[in-house]
Amino acid sequence: MKLQIENASTQDGRPTTAPSRLPAALLAPLLAVALLGCGSSRGGSEPTRQTTELYTCEMSFTLSGWSAIYKRADGQGRVSCSNGESAEVALRLRGGGLTAGKTEILEGTGKFSGVKGIEEIYGSYAAAGAQGGAVKASEAIAMTKGPVSLALAGTGRGFSLGLDISRFTIRRISD
Repeated sequence: MKLQIENASTQDGRPTTAPSRLPAALLAPLLAVALLGCGSSRGGSEPTRQTTELYTCEMSFTLSGWSAIYKRADGQGRVSCSNGESAEVALRLRGGGLTAGKTEILEGTGKFSGVKGIEEIYGSYAAAGAQGGAVKASEAIAMTKGPVSLALAGTGRGFSLGLDISRFTIRRISD
């Protein structure tokens, strides 16, 4: 069987962007195969749920701390995921480098991507950054922990100057 593709054109001879048409003789068998593949499982058992679905989680947080060669900040937040899971979390930022300053982030936000469940957000993320600011400053940083990525943003008060390499740790606050 030979598949023939018809090219459509407008009245003035220009080609259209319409998709190629399949002959009706091919369309019916393809439709039947597609419908059979969508049928329910037999015997009353439910199909196995795949665990490869990835979710996003969002975090709102506050964080405050200082740095004088060693950077230290602590805070807390709330994480809510697109699969309905949520948790209160404690945050800890530790690092070193050539830094000096004091920072307070009151309305921070974070977005996790590549998450199979909320349990994957806990642990330590690697971050490196350079900053400079006085009075009010906005900061954004991206971090990773294996396949999970975290983008943080926030506006804070204080002053900061320097280059640092940090570890950002998230842990669940016990109920």
